[in-house]
Amino acid sequence: QVQLVESGGGLVQAGGSLRLSCAASGSIYSIGDMGWYRQAPGKQRELVATITSNGITNYSNSVKGRFTISRDNAKKTVYLQMNSLKPEDTAVYYCNAEWIKGPAVWLTNYWGQGTQVTVSS
Repeated sequence: QVQLVESGGGLVQAGGSLRLSCAASGSIYSIGDMGWYRQAPGKQRELVATITSNGITNYSNSVKGRFTISRDNAKKTVYLQMNSLKPEDTAVYYCNAEWIKGPAVWLTNYWGQGTQVTVSS
């Protein structure tokens, strides 16, 4: 069974840093674009950053210059380095894969279960 498993969330003070990881598990050949999204209480899920399979990145204006997305295709893992965190970054962060191809699966718009990030002021 294919899964996207996030880790690295937690509680941090404003100005601090966290590094999120999202590892794909299961029998997988390849993964398309990957991204991080977040959802704060009472708000819609929003894009944070995306990265293509060959490393082209895109960021929301709210995190540009503070967050860095990267991926290791061999490890089937995407990362989000978050620096200079602000209280408004508090949210559940979700990993997304545009598509996942394996010997027995072809999944599209696939999500992880989310990891909580809380930034205290």
